[in-house]
Amino acid sequence: MKTFKLLFLLSIFGLQSCETQTNKINGVSFVASRDIIDESHVNPVVKVNANFAAVMPFGFIKNLDHPEINHNTDRQWFGETKPGSKQYIEELRKKGIKVMIKPQIWVWKGEFTGLIKMSTEENWKALEDSYTSFILEYTKLAQEVNAEILCIGTELELFVKHRPQYWTDLIKEIKTIYSGKLTYAANWDEFKRTPFWDQLDYIGIDAYFPVSNQKTPTYEECIEGWKAHKPIITKLSETYNKPVLFTEYGYRSVDFSGREPWVSDIAMDVVNLDAQVNTTKALFETFWKEPWFAGGFIWKWFHKHDEVGGENNSRFTPQNKPAEDVIRQYYKKEE
Repeated sequence: MKTFKLLFLLSIFGLQSCETQTNKINGVSFVASRDIIDESHVNPVVKVNANFAAVMPFGFIKNLDHPEINHNTDRQWFGETKPGSKQYIEELRKKGIKVMIKPQIWVWKGEFTGLIKMSTEENWKALEDSYTSFILEYTKLAQEVNAEILCIGTELELFVKHRPQYWTDLIKEIKTIYSGKLTYAANWDEFKRTPFWDQLDYIGIDAYFPVSNQKTPTYEECIEGWKAHKPIITKLSETYNKPVLFTEYGYRSVDFSGREPWVSDIAMDVVNLDAQVNTTKALFETFWKEPWFAGGFIWKWFHKHDEVGGENNSRFTPQNKPAEDVIRQYYKKEE
C-alpha cells in the first residue's frame, strides 16, 4: 500500500513538473540589421532583465504565389543571413542570453505571409523544396550553436492548411538534425487550426489579440478584453499538454493600440504612451503567472538602443518608452 502511494505521489509530481513552467522565457525579438553587433548592443537586453532573444534571419519571395525563397545571400543585411545570425548568437551568449532561432519570410511590398498560396501542384512542390532548403539551413545552425529553441515557421497559415503532410514530414526531418525544442509561430487568429502541435514542444502564438476598442485602453479594459481569448488558449494547452509560448507579443505606442494590435500602418502616428503601457501590463498580468504559460518575445528590439524608440515614437518597440520599464519589472529576476 505504501509503495502504491509513493508511486502515485511520484507520478503526480512528475506530471506537475512537466506542465508547470517555473522559469519563464523573458524574451526580446532582436531585429536583424546591417551591422555586426557587440557588447554595447547586448547590454540593454541584459538591463531589461531578458533571458532570451529571438534571432531572425530572413528569406524573401517576390509575391504570394511565387515558389522561390531567396536566402543567405550577399544582397541581404548581415543580420538576416546565416553568418550574421551566428555572430548575433555568439554575442548574446557572452551575456548569458539564450536563443530562439526564428527564420522568417518577407513577401515583396510586405504582403501577409499567411496568404502565401501556390496556384499549381508544380509550384507547391517547388515552394516545398525551397522552404526545406531555407529552414534546414537554420536547423543546422541551431544544432551547431545549441540554440535552445528553433521556430520552424512564422504565420504561414495557407501553406500549412493546403500542405499538411509536407509539414509533418518536415518536422520529422528537422528532428533528425536538431535536438533542441521546437515551436511554430502561428498568427493569433490561426493557432486554433494549426494541425501539428502534438509534434512540437511549444504551442507558439504571435499574440496580437484585440483587447480593447478604446482610444486609450485602460488596464482594466484590457484585462476584461483578454477574457474572450484566454480560455481558448488555456484549453488548447490542456488538450495537447503543451506549454504556450508567445513567439511574438507587443503593442504600438499609438491611439487604439488594443483594437487591432497587428496593424503597422505608418499613417497611424498619434503617439499614445499610456496605451502601450496599459495593454502591455494587462498581457503580463493575464499570462505570466500561469503554470502552462512558457513566456514570450516582445516585438521588437533594435540593437542601437540609444538611437531608437523614445517618447515621440509610435511604433512597436518599447525602447526608451515607459513600456520598457513595465517589461523590466515583469522580467525581473527572481531573488
